[in-house]
Amino acid sequence: MTKRESAPPGVPCWADLWTSDVDGSRAFYDSLFGWEAQEPSAEFGGYFMFNRHGVPVAGGMGDMGDMPANNTWKIYLNTVDIAETVRKAEAGGARIAVPAMPIADLGLQAVMTDPTGAELGAWQAGTFPGFTVLAEHGAPSWFELSTREYGGAVSFYQSVFPLEPAVVADSPEFRYTTLNGADGVEVAGIMDGAGFLPEGLPSHWSIYWEVDDVDASVSTVNDLGGSVLAEPADSPYGRMATVTDPAGAQFRLRTGPT
Repeated sequence: MTKRESAPPGVPCWADLWTSDVDGSRAFYDSLFGWEAQEPSAEFGGYFMFNRHGVPVAGGMGDMGDMPANNTWKIYLNTVDIAETVRKAEAGGARIAVPAMPIADLGLQAVMTDPTGAELGAWQAGTFPGFTVLAEHGAPSWFELSTREYGGAVSFYQSVFPLEPAVVADSPEFRYTTLNGADGVEVAGIMDGAGFLPEGLPSHWSIYWEVDDVDASVSTVNDLGGSVLAEPADSPYGRMATVTDPAGAQFRLRTGPT
């Protein structure tokens, strides 16, 4: 378990869901994780918060005007200078979808697609730091980019954010690099997905949500109308599974090693 007042620079600090089924998604995640979906805010275009024990843990949004939701989870990396982050990202080959813009007094947000095709956000906190609890049931515990352009992804994130890569494995069968914060702590991973990403599926970030019992949570996903893409399996990093919500948004479940 980790509790913090704010995320260090470059570290994942928030996640939100763009869903085509707002009501269904609110009910699904409330039932799966014990979250409490808050009412959509008219001030912020229908954006809403998922709270966990009264504290924000994730956000959600439905269709935006004539832009239909694509049923994905998006992560945000913390920055202390969003204008500089956007400048570096654009210079590094990212496409800026939403330039840096204020969200009331909560902070500054930008959304981009990295050079490998993965969408992510950047967040410069004002009064809102993002999620403040990690690695408890219903809280995020890991973040991972699967990409066909592994080397380019590592270079991009190292150049845009204050993150240092550390190679975990480098063989044709498995290439993996962690991104470490200034304190040396691992905060995210980059996996070479060239050999397994299905055709048509772009590079993407995945969120691992910590749960007390992966097998029980997978059973709940099925009961609630979600799908299981990868059944629970043991690894050195815990027991994990890959699932989707009923609208098709993919995420991962993890019970960390004891």
